[in-house]
Amino acid sequence: MSLKASNKVETNRHEVEVSVDGESFKKAINSVYKKQVKNINIPGFRKGKAPRAIIEKMYGKEVFYEDAMQELYPQALQDAVDEAGLRVVNDKIDLDVTEVSEDGFTFKAVVTTYPEITIDGYKGIEVEAVSAEVTDEKINEEIDKARQRASSVQTVEDRPAQDGDITVIDFEGFKDGEPFEGGKGENYNLTIGSGSFIPGFEEQLIGHSTGEEFTISVTFPEEYQVEELAGQPAEFKITLHEIKTRVLPELDDEFVKDVSEEASTVDEYKAEIAKTLAEDLDKARENDIENKLVDALVEKVEGEIPEAMYDNKVKDMLREFEMRLRSQGLDLDTYMKYTGLTEDSFRDQYGDEAEKRVKVRLALEKIAETENIEASEEDLEEEFKKLADAYGMDTDRVKKIVPAEELKKDVVVSKAMDLVKEAAVIK
Repeated sequence: MSLKASNKVETNRHEVEVSVDGESFKKAINSVYKKQVKNINIPGFRKGKAPRAIIEKMYGKEVFYEDAMQELYPQALQDAVDEAGLRVVNDKIDLDVTEVSEDGFTFKAVVTTYPEITIDGYKGIEVEAVSAEVTDEKINEEIDKARQRASSVQTVEDRPAQDGDITVIDFEGFKDGEPFEGGKGENYNLTIGSGSFIPGFEEQLIGHSTGEEFTISVTFPEEYQVEELAGQPAEFKITLHEIKTRVLPELDDEFVKDVSEEASTVDEYKAEIAKTLAEDLDKARENDIENKLVDALVEKVEGEIPEAMYDNKVKDMLREFEMRLRSQGLDLDTYMKYTGLTEDSFRDQYGDEAEKRVKVRLALEKIAETENIEASEEDLEEEFKKLADAYGMDTDRVKKIVPAEELKKDVVVSKAMDLVKEAAVIK
């Protein structure tokens, strides 16, 4: 194979002209003949035993040319784009064979290439970070959550229902005096104030007592998923069977001993929560800073990006989603069947995120190029070890699975992001 010419024909489209030598072509022709001869019938020869010369005499010497070219073309094109120094996007390829004979063939291929982008102002980006301060209010919120988890449920008999109670109800919905599908339930546990039902439903349970039968009036939201009910008034007949309330444990040393493995007093428990909160809030703050820097970088990317890059990223994200489903014992077809989603709706859903991921990757690659950022062997070894630890695998096995060159690119991009963070102005 030899690269004869390489020319940019339009934005992000490049044409290469490639020549394949006669020796390689003849070997490929012979390889195709050996694969296909077993299916060829020639009078006077047993099936699969006809000599190549006889087949070519009967059908023409070009009989194996097309399949031989198909066999050689992918590697020939890859070698050509590598020699031309092109970085190719997985997209349509316009192929044209310009010359073919027993001495080889020549073809032209137009491929989509990575865009030429610019990014300025990536140093000194101003970011307003969220607070990582641990306050008494945040500590008390965590304690309240722990008390809620440790709470017990008791039946209430001496008062009507109030906000926060758990009610056990029968209900049946009517529109214009007629019951509608899906509007009926029995012995349903509904927490008042949970927002589980349509607006206005739960609040009208307040003030009613166990054993009461009553009717409430509501209006379905305009965006309600059932078209016949959207924006429509309705009535629900209610029977209130039981009222229950959550009883929270007292915040004392005994409670602390039940919920904590290390603390034994309330003060020690608060200190433990404060430490955990500080770690969590610090991580949240760092994630928030990085997300805001990513958004800023995306806005600074200048250049015409091939649509195929966005499409390919959506496909990657869809494959990742499918793998997560399979890890949970589901498959994509079943999931779409039960949710009513389609592949097109998935693509619409992932479109914006895909565009963001493509742009930030291009931005960081450009920054790495501008700043001459490289990945050392030590960096690479560290990343292999991290992957091995994360998946519980031997490092050597990881090296066989993950291409070193691809991992190097990820390390370089990560270093570029670190540079942007270090240069940022955090408020």
